[in-house]
Formats: sequence, structure tokens, C-alpha cells
Amino acid sequence: MKGDQLNIHHQLIRECQAGSRLAYEQLYKLYSGAMYNICRRMIRDGDEAKDLLQESFIDAFRKLPDLREINTFSAWIKRIVVNHCINSIKKKKLITSELDENFDQVEEAEDDFEYQKYTAAKIMDAIGELPDGSRTVLNLYLFEGYDHKEIGQILGITESASKAQYSKAKSKIRSRLESNSKSNVG
Repeated sequence: MKGDQLNIHHQLIRECQAGSRLAYEQLYKLYSGAMYNICRRMIRDGDEAKDLLQESFIDAFRKLPDLREINTFSAWIKRIVVNHCINSIKKKKLITSELDENFDQVEEAEDDFEYQKYTAAKIMDAIGELPDGSRTVLNLYLFEGYDHKEIGQILGITESASKAQYSKAKSKIRSRLESNSKSNVG
């Protein structure tokens, strides 16, 4: 983010902390698109993702007066959004039933699959078709930067179950991409 943009963001945050409704609207407009993308990666249903986005911003705006480090706003709001998504998934208990400890495949050391042959849209479609449990693990690991130990703690599973689900997700994505690629050739 360029210096001028950063200063504008800092000014908006300060104005929000002072209670400016206009600043809240502007800050929402600046960050809602990126935060919605996080919600959609983690939550399959678009309406539910929109609801979680709104709940996340309401929560963030309530807590904003207490934010001391304005420089951390972007990471702070992202963390709130991710936590809301995880809590929603946990409430539905979708993960617990899907994250099977018996799928004890070791995470691959190197992934030699050529993802660059596929568009981002095709890869995201394949991710969207994953079962909720493995999709959640993949999103937390690949996009949100959690390690498998943290994912295990967040989801109430073992570290090895997280690794297994991640490996399972990558395998299903590769399989889906390859089968779609073959069906488009013929």
C-alpha cells in the first residue's frame, strides 16, 4: 500500500474511532471486497458469506475504539473475519463429522502438479467443490497462513488429521482439474 493510501486509511480509522459514520462507510467500502473473498473461500453459501461479512464488520466496528495499533487494522479485521467463518462452520458441526482421523496420509513434501496450467477461476471452482472439512483446512493453511498445529487447535482435531485433510484436498483438486481438462479436450 502506497504512503498516501496508508495515510488515508489511518485517517479513516481515527475518524471511526471518533465516531464518524461517514468514515465507517468509507472504511467498509475499502475493505469489504477483500473480506468477502475470504468469507466465500471458507463458506460455500453466498448468502451466509454475506451475513458473516456483516457480522464481522459489526464486531470490528464495536471493537475499533480499542484498537491501539492502527497499522495492524488490515490483519486485525482479517482475523475477525476468519474467526467468524470458523465459528460458523463449527456451529454447524460440519467439520467434526468430515475430518476423519483414519485418513492418515502424510503430507507430500513437494507438489509437482502444474497448477499454472489452469486459470485461478478453475482452481477456485475446484476448491469450492471440496467437502467443507477439507476445504476449511486448505483455506486456513494455504490462504490464511495457519500451520497444521494451529489448525488442529482451532478445529479440535489432531495435527495429523489437519495434514491428512490438506493432502486430501490437494488430491481432490488435482483430480478435478485433470478430469475437467480431459473432458474439455475431447
